[in-house]
Amino acid sequence: MNSTQKPRLHASWIDPFARDIVERLQRSGFKSYLVGGCVRDLLCEVHPKDYDIATEASPNDVKRKVYGSYIIGRRFRLVLVKRGDQQYEVATFRRESTLDDLTPIEGQQEGAEAPKGDNFFGTPEQDALRRDFTVNAIFYDPLKDELIDYAKGLEDIESRVLRMIGEPNARILEDSIRSFRALRLAHKLSFKIEESLREAILKNAELLAKSAMPRRREEFLKMLRLKEPSRIFLEMYDLGILKSCLPSLHAVFESSESQDIFLSYLDRWSVMVHDLSDPVQIYSAMAWAYSCSLGSMKDAEEKIAKFMKDELGVFKMESLAVFSVFEMQQKLRDVESFQKRGLRRQQGFLRQEGLSLAVQLAAADFMFPPWVLSFWQQQLQTPALS
Repeated sequence: MNSTQKPRLHASWIDPFARDIVERLQRSGFKSYLVGGCVRDLLCEVHPKDYDIATEASPNDVKRKVYGSYIIGRRFRLVLVKRGDQQYEVATFRRESTLDDLTPIEGQQEGAEAPKGDNFFGTPEQDALRRDFTVNAIFYDPLKDELIDYAKGLEDIESRVLRMIGEPNARILEDSIRSFRALRLAHKLSFKIEESLREAILKNAELLAKSAMPRRREEFLKMLRLKEPSRIFLEMYDLGILKSCLPSLHAVFESSESQDIFLSYLDRWSVMVHDLSDPVQIYSAMAWAYSCSLGSMKDAEEKIAKFMKDELGVFKMESLAVFSVFEMQQKLRDVESFQKRGLRRQQGFLRQEGLSLAVQLAAADFMFPPWVLSFWQQQLQTPALS
């Protein structure tokens, strides 16, 4: 049902470029709204990182009416609009395909392609009801200052409940990654997962192991950028997801002692990871937490490498950077050896990639005596380093 109301959000937070794109399309006669995560976050008083726009304009129409835009995708054609170093996604309202859509039109040239993937355009309501969660299906018109809610997402935001649009089990069978997205959003927003959705996640946990590694990697990184990642890993253990996708961590969680060690590092995540946009920092902290939970195993290094490559989807260059950080930590213990070097060799050592991160992790884990840590922190601040 269409429900248009005054929004309860900080309109001043809305990105002016996103508003301008909506305005340009509306001035050309096309219904256009902000949609998805940006509207959800604004309603939850969270500053959005990205702004997505939905419109009845076709991709070609958007390209003609909005400067700095270009069409991407084949399965899902959409428009990216560049403004400085930022990009805005503009998607045409979609609908589910029907049998008629896939039936060749009379007179159509033989061998002509049917529409690809999700490129069946529809109405705002059809577009809203094909999205994943009710809280992601709210449209916002920044010019009229109105919300359009076809999926009762506002009620769920009010109740702080994450609910799937449609039957949860069927939607997860369509795309198992929705289980990850549900958990991540629930923890990000401090929402409760609706019971039938939670049951569907539990029932289909094994499907996640068959999903594409790049998509799992992306979700893991987003989880590790949450304020309290320890909580989501505990819930993944309870739901059988660790056993399916992260068996190395499942083994850690099976022991209360190793679980406590691992979670103690995740509880200090903000101290260990200063830049959440840097995957190497995230993976270094994650690998360190995992290695400490293993204790003194002979094959610990092999286990860590396998965990990162096969389960987290860490790229080879990232993995090499992580292990270089660990090697650097060992070198930092020998302050006397560093002091015996000549100035040029000292400067060369201080310029090595990974040194700053090695000191950062050492400080977070109280790895060195205070005087050793203070020594390296002073070295990193010396003007000679620049």
